[in-house]
Amino acid sequence: MRYRTVLFDADNTLLDFTRAEHDALCDCLTARGLPHEEEAISRYSAINDGYWKRLERGEVTRAALQVGRFADFIAEYGFSCDAATLAKEYMLALSTKSFLVEGAESLCRSLVPSCRLYLITNGTDWIQHGRFDPCPLAPLFSGVFISDSMGCEKPERAYFDMVTAAIPDFDPVSTLVVGDSLSSDIRGGIGAGLDTCWFNPHGKVAPPDIAPRFECRTLEEVGQVIRGA
Repeated sequence: MRYRTVLFDADNTLLDFTRAEHDALCDCLTARGLPHEEEAISRYSAINDGYWKRLERGEVTRAALQVGRFADFIAEYGFSCDAATLAKEYMLALSTKSFLVEGAESLCRSLVPSCRLYLITNGTDWIQHGRFDPCPLAPLFSGVFISDSMGCEKPERAYFDMVTAAIPDFDPVSTLVVGDSLSSDIRGGIGAGLDTCWFNPHGKVAPPDIAPRFECRTLEEVGQVIRGA
């Protein structure tokens, strides 16, 4: 094996966040009798992604993100409901949505006899545990690091320093960071001096200032990188 320790991002790397977000928002809007056309769901997703990017840059707090994304969404569509209440309903619904990215379980099961697997994720502690703990991947992982309980976010160096300090006999040379986000997973891994693998199923183009060591379109390819094939 080329890498003996693998730090996997959660959302849209192993857990299907796109589906979870879609289903949770649909549940909340339907329960309130509000329209939930695909265009509105996509617009919320874009607003939410923008807030998470701002959180990564330290421009907003987690509390501001949780309510602000819904305040913007409600204002844009003219819905008559309270942003804080809708935010709570959404987060509760999201915590029950545990879906895997295709190939995630087979990849992790194939790696665990030879690798130590850890989950590194930005998110709210109880929501991420609600989604990850019931899934079949959970018993395969040696540890879970959620930014909410750590007090810092990917890509901050402090986040990665805390992760690596908590892993017994940590060896940076034999460790790989795998994730779909250039701005949090890849930038953070590079900043921590670790090899990185960008999971890029949609064929996006990386900006010139972020250069992952590896780029893969499928999780099967990620497995080949880890094994050194």
